[in-house]
Amino acid sequence: MPENERRPRLTPAVADVRRAVREATDDVPAGSLLLVALSGGADSLALAAATAFEAERAGLRAGAVIVDHGLQPGSAEIAERAAAQARELGLDPVRILAVQVAPDGSPEAAARQARYAALLQARKEEGAVAVLLGHTLDDQAETVLIGLARGSGAESLWGMHPRIGFLRRPLLQVRRATTHQACADVGIAPWHDPHNDDDRFLRVRVRHRVLPMLDDVLGGGVALALTRTADTLREDAEALAHFAQEQILDLVEHAEGGLSLDAGALAANPPALRQRIIRLAVQSEFHTALSRQQTLEVSRLVTDWHGQGPIHLPGIRVSREGRRLVFVAA
Repeated sequence: MPENERRPRLTPAVADVRRAVREATDDVPAGSLLLVALSGGADSLALAAATAFEAERAGLRAGAVIVDHGLQPGSAEIAERAAAQARELGLDPVRILAVQVAPDGSPEAAARQARYAALLQARKEEGAVAVLLGHTLDDQAETVLIGLARGSGAESLWGMHPRIGFLRRPLLQVRRATTHQACADVGIAPWHDPHNDDDRFLRVRVRHRVLPMLDDVLGGGVALALTRTADTLREDAEALAHFAQEQILDLVEHAEGGLSLDAGALAANPPALRQRIIRLAVQSEFHTALSRQQTLEVSRLVTDWHGQGPIHLPGIRVSREGRRLVFVAA
């Protein structure tokens, strides 16, 4: 068969997904292995096809890992089907990992935790540089909206990071409709997860009810606006984290059982930076994450100091001693 008949035509959707993969992996050294987290759905299948194509061009190796959560009948067969599609795309190695999902708490959270543990295992065993995830712009918008509704603080509005540790999300600027079209254009049939239509799950209700309603009321473009918000907040947060890390080296003094911070220098900083420095110091020394309310209580020893006694936090006592804020293990 002639080469031009064997290769699918390059459509805008295929080009968009390939470009996203190329940009997300342009720093990976030649000869390295990339693994695609493949469910068999349209997003991960489009990602797998694009990764297979781009890896060959860039001198990389590309494989796939399929996580079988065992949460619905026929999950093993679904995993085998996805593995067969990965092999047809030229991916190698192709791994199927069966996991046990803890029955307690949120099923979504438990499945996510088990999945990421399996991806970490596969990366280590195969020596992969990175694992590519198929989250799209629409997934990002849903994540930001859920965080906003829960009032979980600024960090929840950052959405998903394009890169965090060994995980990379090339498709965060690609619409879900584009991945579906890309699969159709290259002639691969994705699996449709019935959980994606199950209204018991909050994300499904947001996807099928809330976002369409917001688009209707606000005139469209809500998903794009939410993802732009996430990008902006993440950039601001990264800048604040950089400034906090720089300052903490000058403000902190280590002592037996804890540390102290220069209260005068803390007071000279704007609240957002002051509170981040306090949280960072406590996290680094005591491996404890302070809530916003706890951080504000500590901050008042800096900004509203009038001789009050120490603050008792879980495992930590914080007191004002002259010009220093003293943190000791309780």
